Amino acid sequence: MSTSVKLPPSIRVFERGWLSSNNVLLVDDSRTAIVDTGYATHAAQTVALVERALGTRALDLVVNTHLHSDHCGGNAQLQAAWPCDTLIPARSALAVRAWDEASLSFLATGQTCHRFGFTGTLTPGERLVLGGFEWEVIGAPGHDPDSVMLYAAQPRLLISADALWENGFGVIFPELDGESGFAEQQAVLEAIAKLDVNIVIPGHGAPFSNIDAALERAFSRLAWLRADPARNARNALKVLVVFKLLEVRSMTFATLETMLANASAMRAAARQLAPQAAWPALLRELAGELAKSGALVLDGERIDARVTVD
Repeated sequence: MSTSVKLPPSIRVFERGWLSSNNVLLVDDSRTAIVDTGYATHAAQTVALVERALGTRALDLVVNTHLHSDHCGGNAQLQAAWPCDTLIPARSALAVRAWDEASLSFLATGQTCHRFGFTGTLTPGERLVLGGFEWEVIGAPGHDPDSVMLYAAQPRLLISADALWENGFGVIFPELDGESGFAEQQAVLEAIAKLDVNIVIPGHGAPFSNIDAALERAFSRLAWLRADPARNARNALKVLVVFKLLEVRSMTFATLETMLANASAMRAAARQLAPQAAWPALLRELAGELAKSGALVLDGERIDARVTVD
């Protein structure tokens, strides 16, 4: 666990590396719960972290803020370890019930998630008790249309998922497909600004308390993206390439080109940036930029991850 702010004793944050979302463990006398479960390749580690923290107690509940693979990839293994209930955003229920991997974004992003079930849903305006506090479910479209946040007025705590990080927010995926996402992200940030929040637990990175500064950075970044939507597309491609590298550790440019051909979110981003004939050159250009920033290593036709996996 890594945190720079003091959380209530009933709440623990397992801060994970970027491949996996943070896991928020909430424990009270009546129920144990975890909010978001990381990526599939880290599922055994997620189970071990929860098991170590709970001791002889069982995990009673899994809660997902949204169903991107880095937030729900541990669901299946946690459900196998404990007969726990699982709550997912209501808007995702049909896709999960049918296990429609295209609608769930797993195929679109070239990522992996093992099939899981659910026992209930989360609808904005609902309230639930976790860790001894009452939490309000707040809709958080923008990064993902179905996403929600959890807000506890006492102790003034927000689990923001990918709607707000200390330095930004998640890729605005709907905009890649020509759907509205920037306006929704703006509305979510404005909604957060109206809440009485002392601590934010983001989907990635340590919990933080300087909310005003984080919001200022987020509003500024969003304005920058809206001024030129190609910036969002370029960022999305880079994010998806680095994410895959963190999973597989190494691949060739030929493999990356195949991934682009098969992953619709990547294709949608690439279409905003270059004609299809230029996509191989685009991938090499982006890989060069990522290598220059230190996110990966280029070795001829091979691309290697540089970031350490958690």
